[in-house]
Amino acid sequence: MRREGSKVAKCTVERLMRAMGLAGVRRGKTTVTTVSNPKTACPLDKVNRKFRVSRPNALWVVDFTYVHTWAGFV
Repeated sequence: MRREGSKVAKCTVERLMRAMGLAGVRRGKTTVTTVSNPKTACPLDKVNRKFRVSRPNALWVVDFTYVHTWAGFV
């Protein structure tokens, strides 16, 4: 629109595209980090949502995140 001489805000274009069901092209390859199987049983909750412990190192809770680096995903 700018090339055609119209001055319009980016948020206006986003709103109008969303209303019309349009999406921009996304460049680059997509990475699938999780392939879930709904038939697989969920792991048991061994913490039982009780995060209070009586001594250090009695309970460790871990979560991990994929980070995109120049060498790939870590």
